[in-house]
Amino acid sequence: MNHSSQEFLAQIEKHKGILFKISKMYMDDLDNQQDLFQEITYQAWKSYPKFRGESQFSTWLYRIALNTAIIFLKSEKKRKGFSANFDENISVAVENYDVETEENLKKMYDAIHQLNNIDKALIFYYLENFSGKEIANEMGITEVNVRVKLNRAKLKLKELLK
Repeated sequence: MNHSSQEFLAQIEKHKGILFKISKMYMDDLDNQQDLFQEITYQAWKSYPKFRGESQFSTWLYRIALNTAIIFLKSEKKRKGFSANFDENISVAVENYDVETEENLKKMYDAIHQLNNIDKALIFYYLENFSGKEIANEMGITEVNVRVKLNRAKLKLKELLK
C-alpha cells in the first residue's frame, strides 16, 4: 500500500462520522445506508488524487458525500421507489446512547428524510456547526439566502417533529 493510500484510509477513518451522518440523513434503511456509505467512500477514493489541500479534507469530503448522496438517492428512487418509512431496527452509530436519546434520534432522522435535498444539506451543515458563510460557500448561494432557507428548513423540521 503506497503512502497516498495510507493517507486516504487514515483520513476516511478520522472522518467516517461524516459518512455515517450523511448516509443516515439520505437513506431510510440500513442496507441503503451501508450502500451509500460505500459509494461515498468509493467516490472519494476516485477523487482523492485531485484533492489539492486547498480546503480541509473534511470540507472536501462533505462536498463529495452530499453530491454522491443526492445522485444515489435519485438513482435509488428510479430503481425501487423511495420509502419514507424509517427502519425500526436501525442502530445508532454512536455508542452510549440511552433508549430515549436513540428514540429521539430516530424521530429526527425520520423527519429529516421528509425534507427535500437542499433542506437536508442545510440542516446537515447546521448540525455540523458550519457558519453561514461556510454554508454559502459550500452550496454556492449567498449568506442571506442561507439564513432564509435554513430558517425555513428548521421550521419544516420542527413541524415534522410535532
